[in-house]
This record gives sequence, C-alpha cells and structure tokens, in this order.
Amino acid sequence: MALMITDECINCDVCEPECPNDAIYMGLEIYEIDPRKCTECVGHFDEPQCVQICPVACIPVDPAHIESRESLFEKFQRLAAAKATATGSGSPAP
Repeated sequence: MALMITDECINCDVCEPECPNDAIYMGLEIYEIDPRKCTECVGHFDEPQCVQICPVACIPVDPAHIESRESLFEKFQRLAAAKATATGSGSPAP
C-alpha cells in the first residue's frame, strides 16, 4: 500500500522531511506522495511517519496502490540498494 495526501492538506511542510524514502514532494497545489517510493515506512519505522505527524489527518492509504507488507519490504530493499549504489556506500542495510 502506498499512502496518498488528500486535498485537505494545508501545506504545513511537516510531512516532507519525515519521509525516509523521499517519496513526499510539493505538487501543484498540495504535497503529494510518489507511490513508487512509498513503503509506509516499512523497513524504517513501525508506523508511517507522515501519518504520525500530520496535523489534519489527510494521509490515508491510496486505494489505487494496495500492496502487502511483504511487497512494501521488497520495495524498501530495492530503494535501499539503489540509494547505496547511487551514493557508493556499498551494501544496503538488511
């Protein structure tokens, strides 16, 4: 499952820096979440950090991107490996 930000977003800027996968970015009017990068913080935290910090509770699961916890972890591993390769830091974390 990827998360999404609804139009109730008030552009408070607190979610973007909390995303460990850099999946949150400023869209045309509100913040948006790239479903290719969103792992709901699987591999990083027990709970999605953006959901925890959002003051208006406008970050639900995106029904267009339903994924199992296992597939989210696989996505985390792919993203970690790509990041390690891009930074030249060697092997990604387990």
